[in-house]
Amino acid sequence: MLFWGLPIAAMLAAIVAVHPLKTIVWATALVWMGAACLVNARRCGRTHCYFTGPFFLLMTIPVLLHGYHVFWLGTDGWKWLGIAVGVGGGGLWCLTEKLWGRFLGNA
Repeated sequence: MLFWGLPIAAMLAAIVAVHPLKTIVWATALVWMGAACLVNARRCGRTHCYFTGPFFLLMTIPVLLHGYHVFWLGTDGWKWLGIAVGVGGGGLWCLTEKLWGRFLGNA
């Protein structure tokens, strides 16, 4: 719960926040979740963590670019980023474990 629940809750709570708070909270939460997934992949070999870890870390890039108006995604940009994180993370979790099983690597 601490490694994924808290950052997800923070991202949801920050939806109503304005920049720079929203940008900082989202980027921090994504780095937190990505790092936790990579640690978990190494520790127990959970399949989806090999994919969701890098995905969450990479999603910090569009979050920061949109948040700082380097690459503006429009007025619905945060909504699209939230959908991308949710659908992407959930999709990678389900799809990778369906294709390759629950554990890879050193499990």
